[in-house]
Amino acid sequence: MMFSRNAALAFTTTSRTMSRRTFRSGLQMSAKPGQAEVVLVGCGAPNRGMGWYHGIQMLEGRCPSAALDYIIEPWFLGAGADSEPGQEFATWQAEVLKEHPDVGFGTSLSELPEPKAPRLALISGRTADNPRLLEEAIANGCKTIYLEKPGAPTVVELEGMAESAKKAGVEVLMGYNKNVCKYVRKTREFAATQPGSITTFVSNNAYENSPESLGECFERNAEGMLKNMAIHELALLASFYDVTVDNIAKVEADKEFSSCQTLKGPSGKEFTDFDKIKFTITTKTGQTVSVQADRCGGTDSYATVSSGEGEELFRYYMPDEEDKVNVAALEKKYPTAMPYFFTQDPDYVTVKERVAKHTSDGSEATGVATIGVAVDTLKVAEYLTPILQEQLK
Repeated sequence: MMFSRNAALAFTTTSRTMSRRTFRSGLQMSAKPGQAEVVLVGCGAPNRGMGWYHGIQMLEGRCPSAALDYIIEPWFLGAGADSEPGQEFATWQAEVLKEHPDVGFGTSLSELPEPKAPRLALISGRTADNPRLLEEAIANGCKTIYLEKPGAPTVVELEGMAESAKKAGVEVLMGYNKNVCKYVRKTREFAATQPGSITTFVSNNAYENSPESLGECFERNAEGMLKNMAIHELALLASFYDVTVDNIAKVEADKEFSSCQTLKGPSGKEFTDFDKIKFTITTKTGQTVSVQADRCGGTDSYATVSSGEGEELFRYYMPDEEDKVNVAALEKKYPTAMPYFFTQDPDYVTVKERVAKHTSDGSEATGVATIGVAVDTLKVAEYLTPILQEQLK
């Protein structure tokens, strides 16, 4: 869909009926020297979309190197505009424009003007749309692309995206925020002092433990747990523990903990997935590391370090006591937003700021996963899923 004079579909400044020509000549970009010009692609619904929360953090100035100049939301500014979430989006859009009149809203990357500062696309839409959106971002002046996990539905698609970006000289970095989390850093630091120890990364969600709730979850996240909920933990393994398909010597499911079910989703179709899984990987280079994920396990993520005999030596939670103060403040400020936004809030800021500063001045984006890491991670997810399902039969 193209930008037009329609108020809901055009990029806007103070008037919501400006033509494309006026928009391109009259809009004052907010990016200042030392900042990247950010295009948020796939904002989603206020209080629910991950893209929305990325936008909030940038609009509040919490990422100093990022200027949010454009918000592209094809659905709520297009066919979904009359839906209840679409109306909520329109209300939020009006609030944003009142405080930030130079932010442009629209439905397509194809109508962006030429960049006036190094341009960063933050793609936070549906995973299935990412291959197309990455190509559009490359074609419309983006120097760097920040891509939300897992990047693409399949390894083949993600490898194609990596190749396209490489040919265009565009760098793609991933939103694997747990790579920069405090609890991961603290755990790795402790484990380094304990030769022969085993680290376990634990991820929990708070779905109701019922066929109806889990069936809806399985259908909405049809790519499967290892490509969705547990993909952050697999990225940690690929980033810090040399876990690749070629380097896996052995994988063992914890059958006592784990569960794989076939359930009907809202559509009536059946979906097979893990509702909880725990497994241990041993690499050919001698590393041993475990992952535990439970869709009905609660809201906390944490990591443990155990001795070779199984005695727990260390545990660190996200959020820790210090971060819980920030969580409480954010819950008060955004009472209807998704709770997981708040527990991971500082890490979202860290990743965005490092990627934006890298885009602006070339500074190293320390700890941020590359699309190469994402490819390795997705390969591991595709490799492990059938093996673990078979072990649980």
